[in-house]
Amino acid sequence: MTYTESSRDELSALLLELLLTGQSVDRAGMTPVISKAGFEGMRTIAIEEWMGASPVYTRRMREALGVTTDTVEDIFKIIQLDIGAPAQLLDFRFELEDPYHGVFQLASCGALLDLEPMGEQAVKLMCHDIEDPTFDATAVATNPRARFRPIHRPPRVPADRTPHCAWSVTVEPDREPLPLPAETEPIFRTKAAHVALTDIDSHDEGMSDYSGPLLADLPNNVWSRSAMVRIAEELALQHHLLAISYYLACQRHYGHAAAEDMYRKQFVGIAGFSSLRIKRALGLGDGAQALAHVLQVHPCLNPVQYTGVTVAPLLDSSGVRIVIAPDAPAHSDHSWLTLIDPDHLDAIEAMAVGVDAHFHDLDVTTDTDGTLIVDVRRADQPAKTRKEVAITSYTNGASFAFQDRGIPLPITPINH
Repeated sequence: MTYTESSRDELSALLLELLLTGQSVDRAGMTPVISKAGFEGMRTIAIEEWMGASPVYTRRMREALGVTTDTVEDIFKIIQLDIGAPAQLLDFRFELEDPYHGVFQLASCGALLDLEPMGEQAVKLMCHDIEDPTFDATAVATNPRARFRPIHRPPRVPADRTPHCAWSVTVEPDREPLPLPAETEPIFRTKAAHVALTDIDSHDEGMSDYSGPLLADLPNNVWSRSAMVRIAEELALQHHLLAISYYLACQRHYGHAAAEDMYRKQFVGIAGFSSLRIKRALGLGDGAQALAHVLQVHPCLNPVQYTGVTVAPLLDSSGVRIVIAPDAPAHSDHSWLTLIDPDHLDAIEAMAVGVDAHFHDLDVTTDTDGTLIVDVRRADQPAKTRKEVAITSYTNGASFAFQDRGIPLPITPINH
């Protein structure tokens, strides 16, 4: 059941999940960084990974959804479809003063709630050191003269202060435009930055673009079906862009061998975590059919135009077959898929075990053209959860439940 074959209800659920699992790509990668280089290393890598990827996938989403102006309103629209700001887990509230001035508040921030038990240093690192440069990097793709500036932010005083933070976003014509971050340049050169995805049919019922007003609590069911397919593909691609940027940042600072090890751990962690979330979101049970369904929409294996991965149940219904084509664009980028070979199947196992702990009997063959075929079958005994998955799942996002927030209201500028 690929994105194009999924129902509207399934796609609506998947879009929320893909935003949440996308943010967790960062979490999956930070534990090995902290283990090697402490919080200072985390600060450096987090800044560089987001600054590398965010302008690229922001530009892609703008083009996909016809978001063409350079206003604060358009900046806010794309924040709603950014894996760095998963809906509801980061509970954004937007206000527009005029087209070039606005404010957002986070009524609640799941990322902050994860970090506060780690102490004030960790909170300042995220809410000050990392946010300042990465927010502006996100804005560059819409308007290089845009700036994000804090109104108030954590550490919270008093400790239960709400909203958790507030920021102004402004565009001033006399400002010096910010250049694209240097970290963005290699990401723009990737195949992922330019891969063509499913076209949106403007004749479908529902919104086929986001050229209309900014909507509060943007619900996924307002989109046309083809728009939801495209957004799902873009969000899955955001996972890969962020991961590639993470890998390049680690390589710059720690060398090839250490970066490769961190990259593998990130892949395993997000692979298992995403399966757990998607299975729950789609209301699936155990067994081979459920496993096939989850893997067919799994962000690590999508979008298929980029990854070249196909997943299907085995003919005897004992498991699933995953086929990884060697000539897909993802292989040119040293994406996660390049980490899979007959001796390194940990991420595939983590994906499968996340659906059903018994699916860890893996058989791998390689065709003469380099195509990798992995058959995943049920074993007699359940596997233990891998450490990388357990660490990635140690977050408010693991158990977070999305809510139906009803009919969306347009947000209009106070001063037109």
